[in-house]
Amino acid sequence: MDTIDGMTKQIKALANNGLLSEFIGMLTDSVPFCPYPRHEYFRRFCNVIGEEVERDTLEDYDITRKIVRDVGYYNAKRYFDFS
Repeated sequence: MDTIDGMTKQIKALANNGLLSEFIGMLTDSVPFCPYPRHEYFRRFCNVIGEEVERDTLEDYDITRKIVRDVGYYNAKRYFDFS
């Protein structure tokens, strides 16, 4: 999953199963010299969300905004119990 296509497929699979809003981030198992950094994964996440907004499949902007905030920050904060 350490490719652009792999990251996008994983994000879409999570969304199709209703788990995207609970996502806390990604661990990489890659061994390459320059693996994709964490921010690259979230860039792909934002691309997928943006495409869905453009297609009007995410019509409730308040819920979409909450999902983006949770995935980008609050889910990991809650999971790892950062105070």
